[in-house]
Amino acid sequence: MKNAGKKRRFPTGDLARVAVFAALIAVFGLAGSVSPFGNLVPITLQTLGVMLAGAILGTWRGALAVAVLLILVAAGLPLLAGGRGGLAFFAGPSAGWLIGWIPGAAVTGWLVERGGRNPGIIRLVVACLVGGVGVVYLFGIPVQTLITGVSLRTTALASTVFLPGDLIKAVLASVVARGAQRAYPLAVPAVYRERLHATWGR
Repeated sequence: MKNAGKKRRFPTGDLARVAVFAALIAVFGLAGSVSPFGNLVPITLQTLGVMLAGAILGTWRGALAVAVLLILVAAGLPLLAGGRGGLAFFAGPSAGWLIGWIPGAAVTGWLVERGGRNPGIIRLVVACLVGGVGVVYLFGIPVQTLITGVSLRTTALASTVFLPGDLIKAVLASVVARGAQRAYPLAVPAVYRERLHATWGR
């Protein structure tokens, strides 16, 4: 009963971390983008930031960091790769890929959280591949098909050009996340959850 009347607040530290990772994803966009073979959806480094957000912040904070970025993009800020922004990108071929970043970060974080206080590099890689690649593709390919009118099979085949880079990004994100978690144990999502539950007596 001790905590029954306690009002929950969004911790200031969490707000800062969410803002930092939203900014980090935007910074990765400064590297620009590449559209191989005339693909309507460009290759960027920003999905690396999405994977890092999930792997380090966990489920809901990782998803929130991505959501903050996308809200700013929708408001017109040029935070996508190549200095692009605006609502038009949520009605074009990239729409599903962008929207997929949110559940992609959430699933990545959820899988890392299941790894407990010491998630290994293999779990991190699998989490980044399932969330940061698989989930994003599940949103990106069907929505691109719907918007462009191109068959699902053709769109899926064209999207395989993203796979080599995404595999590299998943490994890189896992190595960076593992290093951060070793240097700063509170960067482990499961540890954060334990502290949060302890704070609220859950």
